[in-house]
Amino acid sequence: MDEVFGKRRAEDELDDPRALALPGWETLDKLATGLVQRSHGDFGGWGDMVRFAPCTAARIEEVSGVRRTDFDRKRWTWDLCRQTTTAPGGLVDKGTKGKRRRTVPLIPEIRELVAWRLDVIDQDPMARLFTGPRGERITTAALRDATHWDAVVVALGYEHLRRHDLRRTGLTWMADAGVPLHVLRKIAGHGSLATTQRYPHPDRPSIELAGEALGAHLSRPREAPGPEVVRRSPPAATCDSCANPASETAKAPPAWTFVQSAGLRHHCRDDRI
Repeated sequence: MDEVFGKRRAEDELDDPRALALPGWETLDKLATGLVQRSHGDFGGWGDMVRFAPCTAARIEEVSGVRRTDFDRKRWTWDLCRQTTTAPGGLVDKGTKGKRRRTVPLIPEIRELVAWRLDVIDQDPMARLFTGPRGERITTAALRDATHWDAVVVALGYEHLRRHDLRRTGLTWMADAGVPLHVLRKIAGHGSLATTQRYPHPDRPSIELAGEALGAHLSRPREAPGPEVVRRSPPAATCDSCANPASETAKAPPAWTFVQSAGLRHHCRDDRI
């Protein structure tokens, strides 16, 4: 049964990657704290990575690949240009997925974290911002095993949360914050706009507000619309006024009159346009 449910959930995720996004910063902080507490020696680097990933909508491989030189502390942006991945010979650093370099904003919630780590790591421009407890490069599997990820997320009630869902969390938060679709696509590094379009769905409060707005609109008293004249260029002449521009009746331009429940009609014609 669990296997069937897991397969169904995976299929649903393809259509709605927002499904398991964490609800907010408080939940993210609880997750990061719980992972650190379950790790050997309470290694705080795991928690920093887990906070950093959703706040930048980055993949764990991209977080692992970030270097000192990639940050602009004046503008508080991250030049995301590399990732650390597994290869036949071990871990390697290479360009991002699809070779799409992108600029990611650093929100106030993680600026202090980034500033502190920049101050304590090696001054070499290529020094890594995040490493394991022995200075090693980090993978998503290492993060899972070292923090007892599966047990922690079950305890928090997010038993199906995976490391990649941290990225989905960040994109969901940005979409709900009103980040325009074309900007969200740039930050995410999506090759296809259709991928980004799966994130900007209205959340429950937005749906409730839409219902309230509609109710307020329908409850307003309305006045019956009166006749309204809209000037248009005359169609083919069908009366003395239209046929004879020199006549007295043709001094005023022909009128198109809005007739309630009937549409637009010429004053001398009975056919709608």
